[in-house]
Amino acid sequence: MGEVRDRTLKKSEESLGLSIIGHGTWLDKVAYELIEREKALGRSLDIVRTESGLGASGIPHIGSMADAVRAYGIVMALREMGYKAEAIAFTDDMDGLRKVPAGFPRELEEYLLMPVSSIPDPFGCHIAFSEHTSGMLKEALDYAGIEYVHKSGRETYASGILSEAIHKILLNSDKIGNIIAEFTGQEKYLKVLPYFAICKNCGRIYTTQSYKYDPEKRLVYYKCSGVEIKDRWYEGCGYEGFADITKDEGKLAWKVEFAARWSVLDIRFEAYGKDIADSVKVNDWVSKNILKYEPPMHVRYELFLDRSGRKISKSAGNVFTPQDWYKYGSPQSLLLLFFKRVVGTRIISYETIPKLMDELDFFEDVYFGKVKIDNVMEREKLRGLYLYANLLKPPSKPSSHIPYSLIVDLSLVAPEDKKEEFIISRLSRYGYKIGDEELKKIRLAMNYAKDFGVVKKEAVTLTSREKEAVIELMNMVIEAQSANDIQNAIFTIARKHGIEPPEFFKKLYKIFLGREYGPRLGPYLWDLGIDKVKKILEELVSKQ
Repeated sequence: MGEVRDRTLKKSEESLGLSIIGHGTWLDKVAYELIEREKALGRSLDIVRTESGLGASGIPHIGSMADAVRAYGIVMALREMGYKAEAIAFTDDMDGLRKVPAGFPRELEEYLLMPVSSIPDPFGCHIAFSEHTSGMLKEALDYAGIEYVHKSGRETYASGILSEAIHKILLNSDKIGNIIAEFTGQEKYLKVLPYFAICKNCGRIYTTQSYKYDPEKRLVYYKCSGVEIKDRWYEGCGYEGFADITKDEGKLAWKVEFAARWSVLDIRFEAYGKDIADSVKVNDWVSKNILKYEPPMHVRYELFLDRSGRKISKSAGNVFTPQDWYKYGSPQSLLLLFFKRVVGTRIISYETIPKLMDELDFFEDVYFGKVKIDNVMEREKLRGLYLYANLLKPPSKPSSHIPYSLIVDLSLVAPEDKKEEFIISRLSRYGYKIGDEELKKIRLAMNYAKDFGVVKKEAVTLTSREKEAVIELMNMVIEAQSANDIQNAIFTIARKHGIEPPEFFKKLYKIFLGREYGPRLGPYLWDLGIDKVKKILEELVSKQ
């Protein structure tokens, strides 16, 4: 494959005995382990492919996008090591519609259990239901700059490239049925083949039961007898027929389909959520023992939960879409969310967005050396995460780090007919330079202010000395006649109570902006309004 650039291991601070893989992130570590595994297996490294699944049975949510973004993250890390790599995004548009997703018309009930690629788009903007839903996810990926090769399940089955793998799986259906029962306790496939034919009479896919395979003709014989899904019985139409496995007349069950895709598309890495861990275990066995293809390396990730602790899902109707995020936050902030870590359950809400926007600013400061991190491993990891959040194309210089909550607060006190103009004038007065990137951030934060109001900030704890100083400041701001009066009062009160002025300013910034720095405080508090400043300080003191 040509000379591989020697960037797998980056030696840093050798006097400390440290070695950092790539850019120091989990992406680099996984990519390194993946290459070592492939070398040990003796497989070609001409191109290394990762895969992720794109759901097509409902509105795509943050978790759906995370799969594809992380798969591309591994691709970026592999490319940084000098390897050619690509990410495959596979849409399972042969999947049957089990439930009408929240936000979709109830008329879709008549199409339940039909493949989503066979169902018309109820909104009329695409040919099929699946194109509408997967199109939203592809749009979100494209907006973030993610590179991927899209594969449609329907087109893949129709092309016949899976037929040989399907043939081998069906020839060994007895073995596979026993393995599924052993690994998962599910005995269904001891009686039927792991293949769902699309009924040629009613068009549904899960009501059919495949009972015989003719290896000479490559035909699966089935009867549309009905099925129970989530305590609901769907009566079959009674039709008996056959499906040609070289065409898109049916699909493999999930318990074996991943294995077929891996072997045919030569997939070397695919992450998975813990909710399909059993399916992955079976697919690994099928891939290795039936298809004679070493299954890809896996990383198991936790799921995204909403604020109440429920799993974010299409059927539950608590979907938080990438498009929702983009209304209030930058694509880079969303990518940072996905790349920060892969393990551990994540709570996602609209309150997450301001935190990630501010965190992106902090990572940028670390990247450009404006913030010093003594721990070398931690510093390189943060720099690496910033690089990956920018898809390895960081800006040439840092932007003006306008606190997100500052823009939100200004938006809330700005005149309704001149909000953007007011915010820009105040930020310019505080010393911030407003360019294209800053203007984008202003508009995102204005959207947040309009829909959610103030940004929730972390609770601030005061020492007894700081509490006394805050109480005095609260009384002094009432008498202030100008921004300078407030600025001078902060210095005077800090010294009076034996607090270093820089430390008192940091505490006040934490109270008002949720971070330890910001614009000149006197003018900002003056613009915020005396009554609002007093109210914020009163609420804080009452909680101490």
